[in-house]
Amino acid sequence: MTTKLNGLLKRELAINGEPYTLTLSEEGFTLTLKGRRKGLDIRWADLVGGDAALATALNASLTANIAPRAKPATKPKNEPKPAARPKAKTRRPASSRRR
Repeated sequence: MTTKLNGLLKRELAINGEPYTLTLSEEGFTLTLKGRRKGLDIRWADLVGGDAALATALNASLTANIAPRAKPATKPKNEPKPAARPKAKTRRPASSRRR
């Protein structure tokens, strides 16, 4: 026996190592990057409607904001650090020196 879907059901899943949130509702489902609000929305009626499902899925995939975050650039570990420049000593003018 199946259970009716009342309200929202959220699950986290990883796609190619990126965390996504899948939200199921009575109207359809939403797939978003974890921590984001906008994503791919598909209605159940569009999904089972045949040709409309293909058009909806194509349109949603083109307009959705579900691209993974860019990975930060990392420096190679064996690259030496640049040498620090010695600080230049500054001298006060003779008139402002303490006596």
